[in-house]
Parts: sequence; structure tokens; C-alpha cells
Amino acid sequence: MRNTKYAKFAAAVAIYVAFAVYLYQPYFKGFSALRLRDLFVVNVCLGSLGCYVLSRRWMAGFGESLFAGAIYGFGPFILGLAKFHPTAGLLAAIIPWLFCPAVFGPKGNWRWIRIPLAVLPFLAIVLFFQVSTHYRLFPVSTQARLHLADLVGLFAPLITAKQNITLIGFYHIPVAALVMGFSMLLAARRFSIIIIFAIGTILSFCDSFFGISPIIWFAMPMLCCSVLVGAGMQGLASAGFADRGWVLAVAAIMCTLAIVTLLLATEYFQIFLGLGAGYAKLFTEAGKMYVLGAIVAAIIFFMIRAKLRMRQLRQVALCAAMAVDIFLGARFIVDKIL
Repeated sequence: MRNTKYAKFAAAVAIYVAFAVYLYQPYFKGFSALRLRDLFVVNVCLGSLGCYVLSRRWMAGFGESLFAGAIYGFGPFILGLAKFHPTAGLLAAIIPWLFCPAVFGPKGNWRWIRIPLAVLPFLAIVLFFQVSTHYRLFPVSTQARLHLADLVGLFAPLITAKQNITLIGFYHIPVAALVMGFSMLLAARRFSIIIIFAIGTILSFCDSFFGISPIIWFAMPMLCCSVLVGAGMQGLASAGFADRGWVLAVAAIMCTLAIVTLLLATEYFQIFLGLGAGYAKLFTEAGKMYVLGAIVAAIIFFMIRAKLRMRQLRQVALCAAMAVDIFLGARFIVDKIL
């Protein structure tokens, strides 16, 4: 059992490292010397592994945890931090590891110790920026915070990458699993996760204090949502007849997003002299991904309606669609930033 756990961890390390090298190799010709810019590779791998380990607390499946880690480490948020100092991404990458003591901490009568342990990531952010200021290192501008206009990145991350504004979001296919994951979170009443998500979101919209860049606080809700994506994948793969309503709702949401993005693509294609063609193509690609997500969700719904379990087939469909989306999206974002 223990050997299997270590084998899965080693497989996750190999997959994350291979993907990171693929993404950054055109820009960093060698990885043998430890240079500051090589932190980009370290950041995405460390963040992905941290989220992978953290997600194992709630997920038994290797695939779900693997993609939860990939959504965080190779997601638009951490990749987007590359436009700042490399240490900014390193801070975001260690946050999942700092939550591990609280998640895997004391049990039974000592369970209350998990509450102060959950404060560790918040203290680490404060300490990091205090030390950075002392050494005259400013990894992220204190003016970098979220605005309502940035929320478009939740559903169209490639558009925000092209506009070179704050990157947030989860690509396209993961939205389906995220919706399912949120419904499971509310049903299970995991108030601790909800509180961490709310605090991180609020702070990322606030002004700077103690010299902290507000945007870095968004790593908290990004981490929560990445874990929820993995949980949602597990939920979609295991959903039974009683859960068909939730699966249908997921398919409907993906269809709605597909229609909206394709309509926006049509509008941009009609701009005079083709000036909006670049954005139109990106909206078209987003629409295709949402259509793919809707198809996968619909297939799972009809399987559930026919009372066919076929869990492995559902997992293959979800993982394949997710992998294509992450592969294409991460490649585009890295190319735009670097």
C-alpha cells in the first residue's frame, strides 16, 4: 500500500516535471545551472505537487489528484505571476505545502490545533513581503489587485492573457468539475474551506497593507478551487441516479458558456477591417472547449439516466478533455507572457 502511494507520487513528479520542461524549454535553453529564471520551472512543479499532496486528503483517485495539482500549478494564476519577479510564483507554490500541517494535523482531542495551523500560509505571506521589503526586493507591485473586470478571466483566461492583464481562472473544461465540486462542498458543509476561500477572495480585492501585494492573496481561493475541481471530477465519475440533476445542471452551464463565447466570437469577427479577428479566434477556441465539456457532461448524464456506472470510462473521458484543455491553454499563456 505504501509502495503504491510512493509510486503514484513519483509518477506525478515525472508528469509535472516533463510538462514544465516542455512549456519553458524554448525560453530557457538549459536547466543544469541554478539560475533565478529557472524558478519558473520550480514554481509550477512545486505548486502542482503541493496541491496534489493536499488533495489526497479528500480524493482516492490518482487522476483526480493529478489534475487538481495541474490546475493549480499550471493554471493561469501561477503561470501569470511569471510577468512579475520569479519569487512571486515561488510564494504561491509553497502555499499548498503550508496548508498540509492543518489538513493532515492532529486528530481526536487535539483536532483544535488545526485552526492555528491553518493560519500558517497567511503568516508566511506577511513574513515574505516584510523580508522582501527589508532587502529592497519588490516581487509584485503593491498596486496589483483584482478588479471586477478581471473576473472575465474565470471563463476566458486566454483572452486575459492576450490583453496582458491579471490572470485568474481554471481554463474551460475544469469549470464543469468546479461546479460539481462546489455543490459537493455546500452539501458537505465544509465551512473551513469556505472561510479560507472567502478571506482570500476579499483580501485580493482590497488595497495593500503591510506592503503586501493584494493579488497574492488570490492563491488561497485558487488552491481551494483546484482541489474542488479534483473533487468534482471524482463526483462526476461516481455520480449515481440520484445525482443526475446536478450533472444535468453542469451540462447546461457548459452549454450556456459555449453559446456566449461563440456569440462573442461572432461579434469580434464583424469588427471593421478584421481588427477583432485575434480575439474572435480565441473566443472560438474557448467555445470549442466549452462544447467539448458540455458533450462530456451530457454523456455522463445519459449514462447515469440509463443506470450505467462505467466509472473508468467516465474518468477517461474527463481526463482526456481536461488534458487537452490544460495542454493548449498553458502553452498559449507561457508563449504570451515570455
